[in-house]
Order: sequence, then C-alpha cells, then structure tokens
Amino acid sequence: MDTLKKNLEILKKEIDESMELAQRTDQVLLVGVTKTFPVDVITDGLNLGIFDVGENKAQEFYGKYDIIRDKVNWHFIGHLQKNKVKYVIGKAKLIHSVDSFELAEEISKRSIKLALIQDVLIEVNVSGEESKFGVMKENIIELLNKISGLEGIRVRGLMTMAPNVDDETIVRDVFKGLRLLKEEIANMNISNIHMDYLSMGMSQDFKWAILEGANIIRVGSSLYGKR
Repeated sequence: MDTLKKNLEILKKEIDESMELAQRTDQVLLVGVTKTFPVDVITDGLNLGIFDVGENKAQEFYGKYDIIRDKVNWHFIGHLQKNKVKYVIGKAKLIHSVDSFELAEEISKRSIKLALIQDVLIEVNVSGEESKFGVMKENIIELLNKISGLEGIRVRGLMTMAPNVDDETIVRDVFKGLRLLKEEIANMNISNIHMDYLSMGMSQDFKWAILEGANIIRVGSSLYGKR
C-alpha cells in the first residue's frame, strides 16, 4: 500500500509535468492496469483514488469483476475475441480494443439483448506492425461507416499501442498519427461516431503520449510494480 501510494504520487507529478510541457489544460484519465495482479491491488488502488481499472484477459476480467463489481470503472484493454464478449459486455465502462466489424456486430447484438449501449474505442494499428492487433489506418473509415449503423454500440474514440522502442521520435510519430486520424474522423461527422477519447501511452511512453494529445493513459508497472 505504501509503495503504491508513493508510485501514484510520482506518476501524478509526471502527468502534471507532461501536461504543463504540452500546454494543456484538459484532463487525462489514468487507467490502472491490473492484469495478473490480485484483487487486493484493485482495492488498495481504490482507497487511493484509482477509480479506473484496466484488464486485458476476458476471463480474468470477469473473475475480478465478480468480486469488485461496480466499485470501480472497468476498462477492457486487451484483444477481445467474439466468443468472450459475453464476459465483458455491460460490465466494462469502455472497451478499448474493437478492431473488426464482426466484433462490433457481436457487441451490438449482446447490447441490444441487455437493453444497453456499450461504449467502445477503435484500436488502430498505426505503426503497421504485424505483431500488433488493430485496424489499419487505410481501412478505418470503411469500418466506422459500417459500425455507425449498428445499435447498442457507441464509438467514443481511438486507441493504439506504440512500438516497444526507446526512440522518442518513432513513438511520438505513432501517437501523432492517431491524433491526426482522430481529428480527421471528427471533421467527417459520421453518425454515432464520437471522437472524445485518445487512449494511448503505457508505463514506458505515457509522457510522450500526453505530449501528443492522449486523454487516456493505461499504466500498470509504474503503479503496481513489475509483474
């Protein structure tokens, strides 16, 4: 608990410094990524004001949700398979990783059955790496136009993961690319498509993400320690 408190204080200071450097006056949402950590970590974080929690495995998400329930805002940030949507739908405040029409359609079907609207982000593979999930930039407008006609699902913005490299220029170019894409899409005024959020930046690169406009950062090891 003491270590988490200290880490959170350092992280908040670094966020504030990055926001000041970027000359931004808006807010950045910190999502604490608790994958592989026990439920106690979520409870400790809640006591320190970490109200948004991210998980990337559907069954682990469901298991922790069953204990914590709605005491926190849940974010699903990992790759989501169609047959695992049932574990997440209606429980996650935000699904960050929609990358196909088939997945969006499954979310829509299950949302309609539950009489709810599920907020999602579209995951974009800005870097073009074969190892990464996400829709390619050149295909996103077509995808958004198809999703816009679905009920029970609402697109709230975009998400990406940068290459795991130490080169600031390479990483920031990826984040900048997502921001420019968000601005382009916002100007198109596609029905049911909102560009409220840019989810980008993790422990190793959240400062650069903030400089490029991220308003959601997903931080695990910098908060909770090494896995």
